[in-house]
Parts: sequence; structure tokens; C-alpha cells
Amino acid sequence: MSEMRKAPTGILGFPVAPYTSSGAIDESALHRNITYLLDEGLEAIFIACGSGEFQALSVSEYELMLDIAKDATGNRVPLYTGVGGNLATALEQAKLSEKKGVDGYLILPPYLIEGEQKGLHDYIRMLLETTDLNAIVYQRDNAILSPDTLQSLLRYEQLVGLKDGVGNMEANLILTQYVGDRIGWLNGMPMAEVTMPAYIPLGFHSYSSAISNYIPHISRRFYDALLAGRTNEVNAIYKDVILPINEIRKQRKGYAVSLIKAGMEIVGLPINSSVRPPIVPVEKEHYNQLETILEKAHELYPPVNPITK
Repeated sequence: MSEMRKAPTGILGFPVAPYTSSGAIDESALHRNITYLLDEGLEAIFIACGSGEFQALSVSEYELMLDIAKDATGNRVPLYTGVGGNLATALEQAKLSEKKGVDGYLILPPYLIEGEQKGLHDYIRMLLETTDLNAIVYQRDNAILSPDTLQSLLRYEQLVGLKDGVGNMEANLILTQYVGDRIGWLNGMPMAEVTMPAYIPLGFHSYSSAISNYIPHISRRFYDALLAGRTNEVNAIYKDVILPINEIRKQRKGYAVSLIKAGMEIVGLPINSSVRPPIVPVEKEHYNQLETILEKAHELYPPVNPITK
């Protein structure tokens, strides 16, 4: 792939959709969320995706989030948007993304329908043919591609990556062997740090880090230790931080989003922990557990640039 046609690598930032007390998008909080991720060295920003409550945004809110992200990133790193759901909406979002001058988009699953492979192929094909932007397919839920389907889409140079949110390692092995380095491979599992050691040998060089929204220095330390083979350090971070947070995340559906906001609020970022239905906020018991974990994490792994509350 050329440099222009290349998926981002490294730790990828997925900002949230922060809300004001009246329920509107909190523009200053979102800008701070993004600049914080960039200041901490994350390699790309993906706006209005899963962590950004993609499914709950109006058209005007979606556009507002893109404008804020475009301003905050200032072309310092690749900027991708989320597109998906019903085909008409996805096509509108892709066109708007191109109009805003972003680098690419993440193709989220189609809405509700369980499509055959031909249907998934045509859904992705129509998006790829709509703009010249880079595109990454997010494989999860009702959008799981066979090797033949993925191979048939590779004639579009816009397709630069596949993000896996399924976790079927046999299928991932087959896909990566089948396709090789024609596209980039991204780990998109919930709490991707948990599974990253299994993905790296298959050629996955990127992952979306939920915890980077509030403890990015630990995300970086973990990933650097993993790549360098510092097994003792990796295991310590697992035991002290990653696995305890993951246990909380698994307690309720939707915590993959709401737990991020709770963590951001706890560390002192200008955001409240409100979310939009059907996602539920973090329960007080779990909030307190996360607070205890983060206090310990900051004692054991102090950040170079601590947040001033």
C-alpha cells in the first residue's frame, strides 16, 4: 500500500460523545478529549464511532462532532469517521466525511439485518464507490466477512484495513494468511489490550484502546512492553489495571461505552458520565470499584503529564 492508502497503526483513539446537562453535545469537552489523546501520542482519531455513541447521534450532532474533531486534530494524525447502519444513512455519512476532508471512515455493521455474503459485499462496495476516502471494515455482529468476500473487495484501493471485533482467532488466521499485507489489520475487541498478545503474531499492528481515554499512559506502557517482550511488565499491568477494569466492563451491557465516561470523570477530565439510552450509566458500586482501581494505577504507574483537576 502507498502511504496515502494505508491504515493507521499503533494505539487508536476513539473519543466519546460528551453531553451537557441539557443533553446537547458538549463541544469543549469533546475538543479536550481529542487534544488529550493527541498530547498523549495516540496515532489516529476515530470520531463518532462506537465509543462516540454513533447509534444515538442526530445528523447535526454527527456533523458537529466531525467539525470539532477536524479542528482539534489539525491534520496532525489521520482522522476517521464512523459510517454504518441503514445504507442510505451510511452513504450520506460517507459523503459528508469526504466533504469535511477527513482521511477515511470505519464501516460499521448494517442495521439489524443478517445479510448473506453477497449482501455484505454489496453494502461495502456501494460505500467504497461513493467516495475516494480510505475505508476500514469493522467486522462484528452481523457483518462477518468470508475470505472470498474480503478478497473480492480488494480491487478497491480505498479499502485499507479490517478491524476485527469478533475474536475468532482461527478465522483471523485464515483471513490474514489469505490476504496478507494488502490491508492493515486492527484489533477492535472490547478492552483490546486483553487480547492484543494473541493478535500481534497474526499481523495486527493497531488496536482501539477504550482505556486510553482516561489512562493513555498505561495503554502506551502496556503496548510498548508487549512489543518489546517485557513479559513481567505486561503481566503486572494486566494484574493491576487491565483485567480488573475488564471485570467491571463485563458486568453490564453498554459498559464498553459508559465505563469510559466514568473513567474520564474520575481522573478529572471535563466530562460527566451521562449516556443515551439504550446504554445505561455505570452503577455506583461499579463506579467506586473503578475509582479504586484508577487510584492504585496512578500510584503504581504515575503519568508523566497528570491531569489537573
